[in-house]
Formats: sequence, C-alpha cells, structure tokens
Amino acid sequence: MFVEIGIATLGRPGVLSAALDHLLNQTRLPDRIIICAGRPDEDVDQAHLDTIRARVPVTVVQGTSRGSSAQRNAIIEHSDESDILLFLDDDFFPANSFISRLHDLFAARPTLVVATGLVLADGATGPGIEPPDALTTLMQITPEVDQNRQVMPIYNGYGCNMAVRADLVRKHGVKFDEALPLYSWLEDVDFSRQLSGFGEIVQAHGLLGVHLGIKRGRVSGQRFGYAQIANPIYLARKGTMAPRRAYSQMTRNILRNFAGAFFPEPWVDRRGRVIGNTRAFFDLIRGRLKPANIITMS
Repeated sequence: MFVEIGIATLGRPGVLSAALDHLLNQTRLPDRIIICAGRPDEDVDQAHLDTIRARVPVTVVQGTSRGSSAQRNAIIEHSDESDILLFLDDDFFPANSFISRLHDLFAARPTLVVATGLVLADGATGPGIEPPDALTTLMQITPEVDQNRQVMPIYNGYGCNMAVRADLVRKHGVKFDEALPLYSWLEDVDFSRQLSGFGEIVQAHGLLGVHLGIKRGRVSGQRFGYAQIANPIYLARKGTMAPRRAYSQMTRNILRNFAGAFFPEPWVDRRGRVIGNTRAFFDLIRGRLKPANIITMS
C-alpha cells in the first residue's frame, strides 16, 4: 500500500524541519511527503528539504488560501497515488514504528476509513513541548505500552495524526470544510464524520507519538474563543457534530476560560478567549454567528 504523509504548515520552518528530520527514523519510510505551505519560500527551508529528498520524495504545494482546511484540501488534490493518506501536524513526532504499524492496520482491516494514534504527551494542553523532550518521551516508551495493540472505536480522528483511506476520500469527494478558517478548529471532527458512513473510525494504541503543541503560528485568544462557540454550533447545524457533543464542548471551554481568566496559565490567553466567547454569543443572538467572522477579528 502506498503511504503518503500530508503536512500543512505556516510560519514555522524550524519546527517543520525538525519534524521532517524525525520522520527519516521511521522503520518504514513514507512513499511520499506532501507539504502545503502558506508561503512556500518562507515556510519551508529549501536547502534542508534537499537533504530530506535524498531519502523520501517530497512535493511542496501552496493552498488557495491560508488556513488548515484549505491547506489540507490542497494536499488531497495532489494525493492521487496514495492508498493511505496520513495527515500530520508540522509539530507531531511519531514513534519510529508508526508508519509500519499504520500500513499493517489498514491492510488487516478493509473496513477501516479513519485511524488516529495514541498521543503520549500533548503540548497543546500545556506550554508546549520542545523537540528534545519529545524524543526523550519516545525513547522512554515501556514494552508494555509499545506492545499494546488495542484498537477501539472513536468518534473522530485527532487532526495532529489522522490517517484516512485515500481512495474513499477521492471517490466520495470528501473535503475539509473551508468555512472553518485559519486554525480550522474541529475540522478533524467534521472530516471524520463525513467518512463515518463508509466504515470504521478507530484509535489504535499501537500508533504512538508526541504532539509538541508549539504556540508559534496559532491564532489569537479572541479568535480562538470565538471559534470555540461558532465552530461547534456550525457543525451541529451542518450535521457533522452531535448537538449534545457540541453543547458539552462549548460548556467545558466556557467554564475553563472564565475560571482561568482570574489566574490564567502563561501560555493561554484566557481573557482573550472570554472576550471571543462573549462576542460569539452576541453574534448568535443577533443571527450573525459564523466561523468566518474570526478573519476580521484582531
């Protein structure tokens, strides 16, 4: 099976280079890597890329517009050979066995349409993880964890490491929703649920990795706070997110933001998120709520 990796990136050439270097340690190398950059000349270290191309074919493309959904759609458009398309964030470090095990998983389960791995440490929920610390975490994987082959149903893939059966994506014209702009929060939920009618969505505990959660290149607190309300409501109305799940997601985020506004974590703009949450509710009341509104926000 032909395995391609798709990476969307913007404004983090050093992070991307570190992730690409790490991918060369895979016991089974990908058959091709497709990078979609917002500004290819600035977002990708071309000299470094030549060293990667000595081992793995790499294609660099530019999306029609900036934003994770648009960039990932550009990757799909250029992924005409793949059997398995693995979307990775530019700051995700997979264990060295990840691609080999992913290949075997899809080969053994013909009804599988989406697979996501087990994130051993996620910097997105904290201050972020530096590459050396991620490598340390991966080197300290215990035999018990490494040998766990549990595969369990899951509602959606996690966008930082989400593999899909590419022929189904092409056949049914499944796309990431570009109405979710910029960071495209919850685009992984929407994409997974579009595929849910065609087969299994699973989390495989044998697919291990670390998500650095680097803060550079993220959207502002106000924008993200607005998206925390606008995006779940949009997806619930669209039918790709269960209303109860959308409500639960919004409630958790609102409570965390308002509680954290008084004693915020240094790496989270809680007050900005509160403002964004509030603006979204005002727009909801006025019938003006839509995810695209964050584009014109500061």
